[in-house]
Amino acid sequence: YAGCAVELIHCYSLVHDDMPCMDDDALRRGKPTVHVAYGQATAMLVGDALQALAFEWLCRPMAGVDGATALRMVAALARAAGAAGMVGGQQMDLLAENKSVPLTDLQTLHSKKTGALLSASVTLGSLCGYRADADPALKTALDQYSAAVGLGFQIADDVLDATADAATLGKTPGKDAAQGKSTYVTLLGLDAARAAAQQCLQDAFAAIAPYGIEHGQPAARLADLARLIVDRKN
Repeated sequence: YAGCAVELIHCYSLVHDDMPCMDDDALRRGKPTVHVAYGQATAMLVGDALQALAFEWLCRPMAGVDGATALRMVAALARAAGAAGMVGGQQMDLLAENKSVPLTDLQTLHSKKTGALLSASVTLGSLCGYRADADPALKTALDQYSAAVGLGFQIADDVLDATADAATLGKTPGKDAAQGKSTYVTLLGLDAARAAAQQCLQDAFAAIAPYGIEHGQPAARLADLARLIVDRKN
């Protein structure tokens, strides 16, 4: 249920992000965006409905998750999706268009948006699984891991927008440059942006290395996920 809730928030954000008042895109996952296929009013309502459904799913009974933990999970997802996370990051993104922003501001922008949602995914997984909140060292490791992976995802997104074609990307490439977006590619150049993404991957590995990241070890799947997210092709 927690995984479904995160994906519902993600889908809602994509529907709204593609609308003309935001990034104005006609292609998503290789198909016409919702507002293109069904109109802007329907797209707005679809996003609203998906957001509400996400929290409905997160409130469903889950094995091994008590009421207090469930509330913490709801709060974590709401924080990641709202003004302190994804929505706030999108507003920063809009305000930074056609401007030269410092690297620190760009890092903050990227750590919000989808990066915040990826961090929440790790938090929710730890709360409904091992209960990492009872182990301060593990909680710190997971927080550092998720922050590195979240930033790496957004930098990789910048690189893909500048290098991939529509068939591979599943959405319109080159939108960042066309809309004057502040990205790692526009600020640092393509090679340096790629290097920054790889540094995020190494930071993620370092955070969970004490728990074993080799095949068959406890944190191996987290390491695999980090590779998949940062080294993806679409």
